[in-house]
Amino acid sequence: MARIVVIGAGVGGLATAARLAVTGHEVTVFERADTVGGKLGRYVHDTPEGAYRFDTGPSLLTLPQVFHELFEATGAKLDEYLDLVPLDPIVRHVFPGGGPTLDSCADPAEFAARIGAAFGDRAAADWQRLWRRATRVWDASHRDVLRRTVDSPRDLAALAWRLGDLAAIAPGRTLRGLGRRHLSDPRLRMLLDRYATYTGADPRRAPAALVAVPYAELTYGGWYLRGGLAGLADALLSRCLDLGVVVHTGATVTRIDAAGGRVHGVRLAGLAAPIPADVVVANVDALTLYRDLLPSPRRLAGLTDRSLAGFVLLLGVRGDSGLAHHTVFFPDDYDAEFDAVFGDPGRGLRARPALDPTVFVTMAADPAVRPDGHEAWFVLVNAARHGTAAGAVDWRRPGLAEAYADRILDVLAERGADVRDRLVFREIRTPADLDATTGAPGGAIYGTAGGLLRPANRGPAAGLWLVGGSGHPGGGLPMVTLSAEIVATAIGPAW
Repeated sequence: MARIVVIGAGVGGLATAARLAVTGHEVTVFERADTVGGKLGRYVHDTPEGAYRFDTGPSLLTLPQVFHELFEATGAKLDEYLDLVPLDPIVRHVFPGGGPTLDSCADPAEFAARIGAAFGDRAAADWQRLWRRATRVWDASHRDVLRRTVDSPRDLAALAWRLGDLAAIAPGRTLRGLGRRHLSDPRLRMLLDRYATYTGADPRRAPAALVAVPYAELTYGGWYLRGGLAGLADALLSRCLDLGVVVHTGATVTRIDAAGGRVHGVRLAGLAAPIPADVVVANVDALTLYRDLLPSPRRLAGLTDRSLAGFVLLLGVRGDSGLAHHTVFFPDDYDAEFDAVFGDPGRGLRARPALDPTVFVTMAADPAVRPDGHEAWFVLVNAARHGTAAGAVDWRRPGLAEAYADRILDVLAERGADVRDRLVFREIRTPADLDATTGAPGGAIYGTAGGLLRPANRGPAAGLWLVGGSGHPGGGLPMVTLSAEIVATAIGPAW
């Protein structure tokens, strides 16, 4: 039996803790915040009409089989803890210039039919051709990458890739390039581009293999947890406690002791004596790990390419807007948005708030999250990370957040979703706020960017492991949960 310390009680940390505890290890979790869940946050706003409840992190659960497997591996059933609701549409896409909208769904044939009805037979045929390629990419990724450690580019190169897999994955090609090759309709290209942002990346630079992301969503479906997705954190905490995991909140780890190339424990703020450990699992961003907790200049050097962040409005809205659970309002010029969010060093342009951004609205038809006759809107736009470098924006600058919130509401009005005269309240969350509350450097939503190859799960010291969105296999709830499986399997059982 090993003494294992998990730093951070996000989904990755809790999932790893539960998997390790059920195999006989002694597991302790230290979380710097007062609540568990990490980026899977929640916010409640009380009004005389009643309470509005918001998920302030992920708003969609995909690959539900990953979560069923997690709970079964720890001796429980997911359905005993959570009420999953399938979404149709998964996302409603509203394109610039008016015209038909497009509702995505988890039936590939039906989605192709919807594309045909909206954009014509050629567009539907294009999508089906892309889909066949996406199927091959997904099969190769799921078989060879998503459930195993990948410690270096050599590990990927050493895989026994089938020639058809390599042709589909198209090393060196971007997701944007893939869309241009397969899709003649600019609206479908825009739809495909958006999936790069699921990983925090610019579609003009993101690898074509990310076509596996829409495949996973549109094959296995998008799901909502009744009462809000933050309930997943509650369920994981319950499993951990039932399995004997000790969870400390309000406990900040300041250092990992790793003399002689092996971990020996961790240091906590305000506590002189170290906490001994045979194994340390870091559910923190790789940048935080290698800059602050275990300084490693060599590993830190590869973490300069940061993921995009998000600017969020939490809105209480009177009346019925008729929106889908998720609605995306696209801009006229998608590239202008990416130039703003990531900056354009080639033209000497700093990152800045996008004036005409894509706006993503989540509005759950769930009476548990809003008063009768009202709606709780979570409004997200892509944003540059918080900071003072050329690729960042100082979101603490006086007046900036309020002015940008006004701009987002104006953009929604221009796109047919004017709620300015129906607002009960608005709350603003900037990338600086996400940085402060979750420890995500710069407010990066999906952790350290890096295309297909994320920082390795295996740390530079024996007994150190990295789990969560900034490590392999990437960000998003299912990938973070798979990283927990990878790490727990590599550590192995106590017996």
